[in-house]
Amino acid sequence: MSRIRSLAALAPVGILLTACGGGSDAADSESTEPEAPASESAEQASGDSGAYVAGTYSADGDYQTPEQMTFITVSLTIDDAGVIEAVEVTPGAEIGNSFMFQTKFSNGIADEVVGKSIDDLEVAKVAGSSLSSGGFNVAVAMIKAQAEA
Repeated sequence: MSRIRSLAALAPVGILLTACGGGSDAADSESTEPEAPASESAEQASGDSGAYVAGTYSADGDYQTPEQMTFITVSLTIDDAGVIEAVEVTPGAEIGNSFMFQTKFSNGIADEVVGKSIDDLEVAKVAGSSLSSGGFNVAVAMIKAQAEA
């Protein structure tokens, strides 16, 4: 159910981006700039300098264990420069070794990623869990795509 909820959460983002348009023609932006005072244009430009839209984003990251395919749910709060301000990882497994390692991973991940840029993030092993990091990296790639300005 969590996987469906995540995909459903992405749908409005795609619809919003489609409805608002991904960009504008250079002629369109040139025709609107002269109408705004120079100081206002400079303020807008400095406010839009981030590569990301600040906010909290979530995604599921799938990965293979020796027993089965599983996933973890990752929630990241980032600023407009892509610096991670908060992280939450929710285990997708409910029992067994996968649950144990996902729980260890979720308890140790904040120390590894908070304060770092999402662009430089590549987690290999946290709290003895190396497979969970694969799911984490998959989720981070999806979050990065969601958050791009």
